[in-house]
Amino acid sequence: MTSPCVFQVVPNDRGGMMESALTARDRVGVQDFVLLENYTSEAAFIENLRKRFKENLIYTYISSVLVSVNPYKDLEIYTKNHMERYRGVNFYEVSPHIYATSDNSYRSMRTERRDQCILISGESGAGKTEASKKILQYYAVTCPASDQVQTVKDRLLQSNPVLEAFGNAKTLRNDNSSRFGKYMDIQFDFKGAPVGGHIINYLLEKSRVVHQNHGERNFHIFYQLIEGGEEDLLRRLGLERNPQHYQYLVKGNCPKVSSINDRSDWKQVRKALTVIGFSEDEVEELMNIISSVLHLGNMQYGGDDGGSACITSDTQIKYLSRLLGVSGTVLTEALTHRKIIAKGEELMSPLNIEQASAARDALSKAVYGRTFTWLVNKINGSLAYTDESNKNSSVIGLLDIYGFEVFQYNSFEQFCINYCNEKLQQLFIELTLKSEQEEYEAEGITWEPVQYFNNKIICDLVEEKFKGIISILDEECLRPGDASDITFLEKLEDTVGSHPHFVTHKLADTKTRKLMGREEFRLLHYAGDVNYNVNGEVMCMSENKILTQCFDREELTDKKRPDTVRCVVLSHVSPLPNPTIVVPCAKAEFTKLHVTKILDYSELLHFNCSQVKLCVCVCVFVCALVFRYKSLCPDTWPNWQGKLPEGVSTLVKHLGYKPEEYKMGRSKIFIRFPKTLFATEDALETRKQSLATKLQAGWKGYTQKTKYQKLRRSAIRIEAWWRGILARRRAQRRRKASDTIRRFIRGFIYRHQERCPQNEYFLDYVRYAFLMNLHRNAPKNVLDKSWPTPPPALTEASEHLRKMCMQNMVWTYCKKISPEWKHQMEQKTVASELFKDKKDNYPQSVPKLFVSTRLSTQTPTTLSLPIQFLLSFYDLLCIPSRSYAVPVTKYDRNGYRARPRQLLLTGDSIVIVEEGKMKQRIEYGALKGISVSSLSDGVFVLHVPSTDNKQKGDVVLQSDHVIETLTKVAICGEKADNVNINQGSITFALSQGKEGVIDFTPGSELLVAKAKNGHLAVVSTQTSG
Repeated sequence: MTSPCVFQVVPNDRGGMMESALTARDRVGVQDFVLLENYTSEAAFIENLRKRFKENLIYTYISSVLVSVNPYKDLEIYTKNHMERYRGVNFYEVSPHIYATSDNSYRSMRTERRDQCILISGESGAGKTEASKKILQYYAVTCPASDQVQTVKDRLLQSNPVLEAFGNAKTLRNDNSSRFGKYMDIQFDFKGAPVGGHIINYLLEKSRVVHQNHGERNFHIFYQLIEGGEEDLLRRLGLERNPQHYQYLVKGNCPKVSSINDRSDWKQVRKALTVIGFSEDEVEELMNIISSVLHLGNMQYGGDDGGSACITSDTQIKYLSRLLGVSGTVLTEALTHRKIIAKGEELMSPLNIEQASAARDALSKAVYGRTFTWLVNKINGSLAYTDESNKNSSVIGLLDIYGFEVFQYNSFEQFCINYCNEKLQQLFIELTLKSEQEEYEAEGITWEPVQYFNNKIICDLVEEKFKGIISILDEECLRPGDASDITFLEKLEDTVGSHPHFVTHKLADTKTRKLMGREEFRLLHYAGDVNYNVNGEVMCMSENKILTQCFDREELTDKKRPDTVRCVVLSHVSPLPNPTIVVPCAKAEFTKLHVTKILDYSELLHFNCSQVKLCVCVCVFVCALVFRYKSLCPDTWPNWQGKLPEGVSTLVKHLGYKPEEYKMGRSKIFIRFPKTLFATEDALETRKQSLATKLQAGWKGYTQKTKYQKLRRSAIRIEAWWRGILARRRAQRRRKASDTIRRFIRGFIYRHQERCPQNEYFLDYVRYAFLMNLHRNAPKNVLDKSWPTPPPALTEASEHLRKMCMQNMVWTYCKKISPEWKHQMEQKTVASELFKDKKDNYPQSVPKLFVSTRLSTQTPTTLSLPIQFLLSFYDLLCIPSRSYAVPVTKYDRNGYRARPRQLLLTGDSIVIVEEGKMKQRIEYGALKGISVSSLSDGVFVLHVPSTDNKQKGDVVLQSDHVIETLTKVAICGEKADNVNINQGSITFALSQGKEGVIDFTPGSELLVAKAKNGHLAVVSTQTSG
């Protein structure tokens, strides 16, 4: 353990000497009061506390003592992240916190295998209860856990709301003030897990059950039961929902508090009782006792003619008899009479009203006090560690006790509380002085006695045997005769009246007498002067299961004298443990008077200031000093290879320490002035910046170089791996290619033989090659007659495929043909049958589409009527539906003069028209034949019978679309077989049995004229069509 009055720098310090940085000292103050420069000024102490409080820094060290200031608001400093921050960290590596104190005790217990104790003290409202909760929560979260351990953790945490309900109350200073002291042992196994616990309660303020000051309340459980209890429960207990109906709850005139939700707290208490292990029957019995206290308070007394007390209301007796399981007659007699034993005989003496009321209140306090003790024992039973096989368990004690308090009216209970604090103060000073002196002697430092106030003189005044205040009170209670408060005060004046710390109204000076009553005596405590006012066995027969445990029946027959006041008080004070860590709590009232209460509690300020005078402000281990500040001296950086004391001498010489600023011990160096340490720390902060820059540069270079080398190695490895893959792929392809070539050559050699293993690959390849070639070069349309040459083995299959392909193309082509296009193809087919390879201009007509009329584009401009009028006129002439119309040139029989005409094909005849006038009509049945030359001219002859009087002979016509015209005529007249293609000349019939001849000769240009021999000469070119 570090000495409570030294600030010890340890190795591996993370620089947590201030919350943010040393440069923030002016704003947030110092985190350890030992480091205050102006150590003799209380104003400096208060100002440092105020600075930190403004920055929400509510914790400050006085060496290893943690001062806590209640902020009266929620601060975000108790999360799991904060717990992890303080977990396993050295005490001064991070800012002060209750978690740091908790973790320091836990690690000391684990490493040193020594039990620890944390003392939490302070006045009411200073935050003692909350501090103890935070410590328990820290252990519950950070310690190892299992199913069994988790149960213990839950019970430890849930014991708080139960004890608060039965032991806390609203006071003028605090809405949740603990009115009892509590010492909790938390047992840990060898793994560091909490496995059990034990609670000891001290000095329960039982007087609060029957009396409260104005503005205060009774214990929380009474209000929680009334506000939160179920209707059935209240009906069974005989209670009403209004707390104003109960005498024990109205004396403080404060039934409700805005910051307390009694209904919600009741639910939490019921849940906590279940978690701890209370059965439903036990809870019911417990509530019976609580309600019986309220009924006792409502019991009213009246007086008879003899002045004896009697109970005026039977209702309360009935409730009490049922709730406590005690006979109503016995209970009534016990509350109105007292038992006197004289010469072995028992006599019952009646009580007056005042005595009966006091007996009633005494019974209420006794019932509640013993029930509270039973409740604590029940909780201890659920927390007990029963595994006897593990004897290596350790304990951390948590002492939560109210500190030194001064009220306007201070009763005997307040006297006991302040006496307890005197004992703790005495114990703490002895431990501090002893540990300090041992450290100075171990280091060879000259020890000078420290002047401090030793409160042993006050403790002796209270507890000294036969002479102390408690012994005098015992004697006064036991002596025969009428003992009263005044006789007790007079005996105190006679016995201890000369004591410098004892004053009464009779012994005081004139000024002091004005501040004291005649029934008071004053003790001059270490923390202030306090005036104390001297004014101030039925349950054994109960059938209530809890009361039978609280009030043992053997007490009725036990002849032993009851414990005296001295025994009772010392039984509470003597077992107080030796605290290893102290946490004084304070309110946020930064006045000299208020802060002095904190300082005077442990007298830490005066004591530590005395140590400063002795050059013991800060002590640092030699190894820690060299390790921490070695970077400030070139001779010790980066490592000191010599002896550590020589390294320290070299370092302090380089830093410029003066001889009066430090002193060397055997293993530590003692630095006198805080400013010396601060200057060294400031230099270290500056040095850290330069070192950090160098480290960053070196680290960045190293990381980049390492990254580059790693990338380079990775790239080389990837390249080698990829090259290997490529090489293996190439080798695999070469092997495959060579195998293929070998099989191909072998198959080529055996290609003409039957299929065998030697040629099957070649034959399959040939077939495959043919099929792939056919796939790529298959005919694209029906006119494409190309087809790949198949291998001999596939000749027959190739032919089948060819037919199938052609059929498929034809079927596909036909499927796409429209009716108009089909009619066009039919005409083209007829034209092909008539003129293909027979007439020279046929090839030029193939790509030209046949149309139903040529008049729209080919009618000469010499026509006198428009085309539409002409066609309409044809309709008026009753010409059957025409299927074709084309302009032609007619050569007459006399001189072969050319005359423009229009040739119309109807459904039954050929009509020749001139300017809207029908010139000639030839029925298809009368048409004997059609003659045309084999050259490219457009002259053709329509042969008609010579016997037909309507006709004047054969008709000689010329058309620019001779192929189209003759095909239309052949189709309309069904004369395809009557179309004659002549070579050289055509003979046709003239009128009167004469004949004419048309001679056809090839030439350079088209010429139609009458020849000298009387024939019609036609010269045809190669390009006409």
